Amino acid sequence: MDQIEKGYRELLKKIDDLNAKRDTLSEEVRAREAALMARMGEMTAPLVARIGMNMLKRGKADTKGEMYDTVYYPQKMIVLGKTDPVAHRPDNISKKVDDQFCVLAEDGRFYEMMYSTGGIVVDSYQNPLSPEDALQIYGHEIMVMLYRAMRDYLEGQKELLDALEKTLAFVLAEK
Repeated sequence: MDQIEKGYRELLKKIDDLNAKRDTLSEEVRAREAALMARMGEMTAPLVARIGMNMLKRGKADTKGEMYDTVYYPQKMIVLGKTDPVAHRPDNISKKVDDQFCVLAEDGRFYEMMYSTGGIVVDSYQNPLSPEDALQIYGHEIMVMLYRAMRDYLEGQKELLDALEKTLAFVLAEK
C-alpha cells in the first residue's frame, strides 16, 4: 500500500509541476501577445489584398440609405472587431463617432476605422493602431477573429480545389 501512496504522491507532484510550468508559460505568452499579434498581421498581409474588402472612406447616403459618390481607401482590409465608439474623432472633435472597427490592412498594420454620419455625408477616419493598443481596446477577440478568418479561408480553398478536381475528372471522363 505504501508503494501505491508513494506513486500517487508523485503523480500529484507532477500535476502541480505541470500547472506551475503552464502558469509560467501563460504569463510569458501574455507578456508577448502584442508581438504575436504584430507577427500575425505581418504574415497575413499578403492575403489581405485577395480576401479583404474595400472600406468606405466617404460617401453620401440617399433617402433609402443607398450610398453614392463613394470613395474607398486604397488598401483592402479585414474587419477584426467592433467596440463601443469613442465620443469624437481624433482628427476632428466636432465629428461624433457612430461606428468604430479594428481592421487589418494589406500593409500588415492595424487601424481603427471611425465612421461619422452628418446629414447625408458619411465619412471616416483611419486611425493607426499599435498591436498593443489594438489588443487593449478590442481585446483578444481580434486575435481569435484573425485566426478564424485564415482557417475559414483555408477551408474554402480546400473546398474550391476539391470542386475543381471533381469537375476536371468529370470533364476528362467524358472524352
